[in-house]
This record gives sequence, structure tokens and C-alpha cells, in this order.
Amino acid sequence: MSDTITVTGVVGTDPHQHVTGDGLVITSFRVASTRRFFDRAKGEWADGETNWYGVSAFRQLARNASLSIRKGERVIVQGRLRQRAWETATKSGTSVEIEADAIGHDLAWCVSTYARVQAPRPEAAEHDGAAEPGAEAEEGESGGAPGADGATDWSLLEASLAGGGDDGASALDGVAAAGHD
Repeated sequence: MSDTITVTGVVGTDPHQHVTGDGLVITSFRVASTRRFFDRAKGEWADGETNWYGVSAFRQLARNASLSIRKGERVIVQGRLRQRAWETATKSGTSVEIEADAIGHDLAWCVSTYARVQAPRPEAAEHDGAAEPGAEAEEGESGGAPGADGATDWSLLEASLAGGGDDGASALDGVAAAGHD
């Protein structure tokens, strides 16, 4: 089955990023989505069953998700739904996975800061003194602030968030605020 789906829910596991032998970046995590409904008999809101989805993102989306998403945050995930049967020596079951095309924070529950990212310059351009268009703004590379085109080098953003934990949001806010000065 390969249907498009949009899910809102809570990130249930910290995102795990890995790189394949071919250099493909993959980030995966799980999302719990629980339906809320009004129970007329009790006169109050109640939780329905929780659906769990494995989420996989690839390439730049994978990089950005691993820098932006943390366990416990509310997100919206849009992508292709996949159901896969699995079996071990003692158990069998079906896993439901989403191959993500888009991932973002659910702004009904939080505020988020936008920081545009760009790929680092190729090594050849660094060694021969040639620069890519828009690379003349060294401010974006040395201070973590966006360059002349408004983009932030994702490797600097990743380095600023390397401390992890709850400081990641404040580091991202600092990078975004530097672009508004």
C-alpha cells in the first residue's frame, strides 16, 4: 500500500540520523497520534486509541529534521504510508511507516523559528579562491548568521545545536536573531 497521509501527533522517540555507505542521510523517529473526542455520557473530552507511526526522512529533510525535532514535540508529518509485515522467532505483526515528504512543528501547540539552510561550499571552490554566488557574505559562515541571501549554512547550525537537550531551541533562536540585526 502506498497512500499519501498527513498525521499530527507527538514525537515518541528522539530522531536517529544515520548515513548509508552511499552517503544517503536518513533520519527516523516514531510519532504517536491519539484521537480526541467528546464523550457525551461523561460530558468531557476523552482520548481514543493511539496510533503509532514510524517516520523516515531522507536527504536534506533528514538533516533538517534531526536538527529541529525532539521527543515530546507536536509535529505534522506528510508523506507516503507504508504497511509492512514483520516476523521474528517469537512474534509477528505489522508496522505502519510514513516516508516523509514534509515535517514541521504543529503551530497550534507551539511557536517555531525559521532558519533557512544551504549546503556547504564544495572543497574545490574553497581551495582555488573561487566562490559560489552569494558566498561573498562571510558573516553567514563565521558568525552563524544568515548570509546575504538569507540562508544559513546547516553545518554551523548543526554545530550550534551539538550541545543537544533543551538548549537546542535557544541556539536556533540565537542564529535566527543574528539575521535580524
